Amino acid sequence: MPVSPAPCLTDTEEGRRLAAVEAEGWHRWGPYLSERQWGTVREDYSEGGTAWDYLPHDHARSRAYRWGEDGIAGFSDDRQLWCLALALWNGRDPILKERMFGLTNDEGNHGEDVKELWWYLDGTPTHSYMRMLYKYPHAAFPYADLVAENGRRKGRNLPEYEIADTGAFDGGRYHDVTVEYAKAAPDDVLMRVTIVNRGPEAAELHVLPQLWSRNTWSWGREAWEPDRPRPLLRLTETGAVEATRKSLPPMRFAALQPAEFLFCENETNARRLFGAAGPAHPKDAINDRVVEGLTEAVNPMAEGTKCAAWSRHTVPAGGVVVLRYRVSPAASPDARDAAAFDAVLARRLAEADAFYAALQRDVADPDTRLVQRQALAGMLWSKQFYHFDVRRWLAGDPAQPAPPESRRHGRDSEWTHLNNADIVSMPDKWEYPWYAAWDLAFHCVTFALIDPAFAKGQLILLTREWYMHPNGQLPAYEWAFGDVNPPVHAWAALRVYRMDQAMTGNADRAFLERVFHKLMLNFTWWVNRKDAGDRNVFQGGFLGLDNIGIFDRSARLPTGGTLDQADGTAWMAMYSLNLMRIALELAVEDPVYEDIATKFFEHFLTIAEAMTHVGGNGTGLWDEADEFYYDVLSLPDGRQVPLRVRSLVGLIPLCAVEVLNEDFSERFPAFARRARWILAHRPDLAAQVSRWEEPGRGNRVLLSLLRRHRMKALLRRMLDETEFLSPHGVRSVSKAHKAEPFRFPWDGQTFAVDYEPAESTTAVFGGNSNWRGPIWLPINYLLVEALTEFGRFYGPEFKIECPSGSGHYLTLPEIAEELSARLTRLVLRGPDGRRPVLGDKPLFQDDPHFRDHVPFHEYFHGDTGAGLGAAHQTGWTGLLALLLQPRRNVAGGQVPAAPDR
Repeated sequence: MPVSPAPCLTDTEEGRRLAAVEAEGWHRWGPYLSERQWGTVREDYSEGGTAWDYLPHDHARSRAYRWGEDGIAGFSDDRQLWCLALALWNGRDPILKERMFGLTNDEGNHGEDVKELWWYLDGTPTHSYMRMLYKYPHAAFPYADLVAENGRRKGRNLPEYEIADTGAFDGGRYHDVTVEYAKAAPDDVLMRVTIVNRGPEAAELHVLPQLWSRNTWSWGREAWEPDRPRPLLRLTETGAVEATRKSLPPMRFAALQPAEFLFCENETNARRLFGAAGPAHPKDAINDRVVEGLTEAVNPMAEGTKCAAWSRHTVPAGGVVVLRYRVSPAASPDARDAAAFDAVLARRLAEADAFYAALQRDVADPDTRLVQRQALAGMLWSKQFYHFDVRRWLAGDPAQPAPPESRRHGRDSEWTHLNNADIVSMPDKWEYPWYAAWDLAFHCVTFALIDPAFAKGQLILLTREWYMHPNGQLPAYEWAFGDVNPPVHAWAALRVYRMDQAMTGNADRAFLERVFHKLMLNFTWWVNRKDAGDRNVFQGGFLGLDNIGIFDRSARLPTGGTLDQADGTAWMAMYSLNLMRIALELAVEDPVYEDIATKFFEHFLTIAEAMTHVGGNGTGLWDEADEFYYDVLSLPDGRQVPLRVRSLVGLIPLCAVEVLNEDFSERFPAFARRARWILAHRPDLAAQVSRWEEPGRGNRVLLSLLRRHRMKALLRRMLDETEFLSPHGVRSVSKAHKAEPFRFPWDGQTFAVDYEPAESTTAVFGGNSNWRGPIWLPINYLLVEALTEFGRFYGPEFKIECPSGSGHYLTLPEIAEELSARLTRLVLRGPDGRRPVLGDKPLFQDDPHFRDHVPFHEYFHGDTGAGLGAAHQTGWTGLLALLLQPRRNVAGGQVPAAPDR
């Protein structure tokens, strides 16, 4: 008889582990290896900042990394001192399969692109259980073919040449390699590798789980982790490997089936790369032993800083091979019983099932349950140890050649305070194996569904002194820490705070207060740095939407002057309201915060006024003729030119909305008095927002950039299927620009924006993402929230035609639900059994060994919903997990769909 799910996540065994995670150390080991350390900024010591060329894939097997490690299905401790990952060889490849292969930015016709197939299938927040799947072809991996054919497809209008196009998986001639981890205790890690031959013939496979030490000894003294003597792995008389490292208890690495242990050093093969003398048994020695058959390549003394447990298997057609390995404290019993090992995995899997049963207690559809669980697995697998000391990186290491002097004034040279060595949620551990500030805010909101403590920790971390610039700016990403992204962190902090309260029943005001004070510094930075002329109209720069505008918004304008951005200004209005709301929440127990809430209320009003009167000459960001918001180009001669591109830029003002309940005057009397005084004495400000004196449903008060007329006008555009509304969400650029591209001629050049529903056809920001037509989850999610919030004010009587022109009218919350349904249809199986995200490839749509493995892409085709860009960006695309969750069951606790605040 099935067991009823626990009423709340905290009542499950995994929930109890989460509650004790810090005290018991359950987060100490996890999936913290990158999937690509090569080609990153932090490993780049070139003069010109050519990171992809300085340490390419071909060097990765031979060169010791300075700042981190990578691997397939990698696990490590939270300082990445010991690393565990899987290597494979099919007997045909020119190299061991130790890491995922992909093209560099120059090699791909749409920028960098991984050319492997793997999926994150399961995981728990404490990493007590994790599972992922990798598909490895029987035939030689088509490295050269992928590079050559993509090189021939240099036109950005041509589709990418993918691994599935090579025929590598035809006839099922590949191995499914499933890697599971379970922790018997916080430091006792079990690794089970299950190999299934999907092909019609027997096939050989070499399996080499590797344990190694991150190299901390080749660079000169590490201030935070001095290594004298260096770490040591050595084979003991018991047939297991002992791992010793100063400051850590000894560990044991054991195989539960026969294996040959191979040893080398995690050090650079200087002879291969530079023609210089180097270690006798360098990092790629295991590769040379297995692939080249060079027995002398590995250390005959059976010791080193990197080792592998090598076993060879001939897997029959349809056959299964199961292999077991364990990393555990050397002081614990040397347990190698397969039945006991499997019992631990079975118990941890059952606990994972119970955890998700509690989360999904109100989710009846099996496919929805499967997709949501995979989305959350992707979030959990995308944690990474991120290590980067910018000052040390710029100066170079004492034991290495000095970097070019030009680096001291180059990339990130103004961020010398930044010194990171933390577990951080990554956007995608191959295509974006570095944190991105605004992505991380969305990650945290999704994480709060299952692990609010981790979500809170990430938001606090980003605002700590070793991340945030002394001037208050948040670091964008390692390619340019000084770039500017949308300020969504106050929004995220408030959502995480509420979801945490729903799960635990406790309001963590200390968290909210800590992050609030740091975000006030960031808000001040925005006001001082991004408001040219003190007009409360914001230029912003990149603002995260890559190529959405006609100009590169991070570069100097070819026209001169400034670009007054509708989205930059709306983001700041939203930021003001978010900080106002946080201040009011804190004022419940400390009335001092009412004054600060008033400050942000006034900021909001002045921003709203400025959007109507850019420069004081009557030109606004709102266009009355088109009934849409546009960026305005302010030229040096004083002219102001609206750039009439209909894009998400013009919809973001919808997101700046907050509703105050009718009792706010009694709860916050000082705030209410000041607000009424401002509105009475500054009618110019009062006129810019929805009427304060006209309370809505339940006598609530609406704070928004949009009065009713403008909101309805924007929604008419947004809900028009010939413009923004697709079957799978809101497009980033109106489809109307397909027939009528926007053109802006200037000084012999023509700058243009048209509707591009798939990959980018421009090289802006590397060409590997596209905001000119596809569907992106983060903005869509904010629009869903905004519609719900507007609905709290306007009530059930207020309806909008949806879709526009259909004659079908819905309330605003119903429109939010409709948009949510369209977005989740990207990944759910439709009535035809197909998932739009999988595109038109029969292999993915029809093959039973592929069709239920769901990728969470960076963005989606504006017409078909096919997944595009990074294939494992469950970072912000993980927001689908929230949209799949019934609105009344967020964070495992009963929460109103639109909670009173």
